Amino acid sequence: MSLEPLDLTKIDSHAENIYEAIVVLSNRARQINEELKIRLNQELEAFTPRSDSEEEVELNPEQTRISIEFEKMAKPTQKAVEDLLGDKISYRYKEE
Repeated sequence: MSLEPLDLTKIDSHAENIYEAIVVLSNRARQINEELKIRLNQELEAFTPRSDSEEEVELNPEQTRISIEFEKMAKPTQKAVEDLLGDKISYRYKEE
């Protein structure tokens, strides 16, 4: 996967300042990561071995396929940046 430079002025235009935008991006990336973890665990749960011994665990090809599929997905940070630049994120301050 190649790295692409990110124009910070584009990100800065979606928030009051760049620091606020970075906080919004990091919070969104955490949400996406948690959603992916839950989804991956749900899909792999069906293939959990039911043996008592750890030495007897066999590698299931379907588990490998699912894991590779998840590794090829966009990273949470990349997805969060796309969401912010596409105006798919709305945020607000907590009322005190």
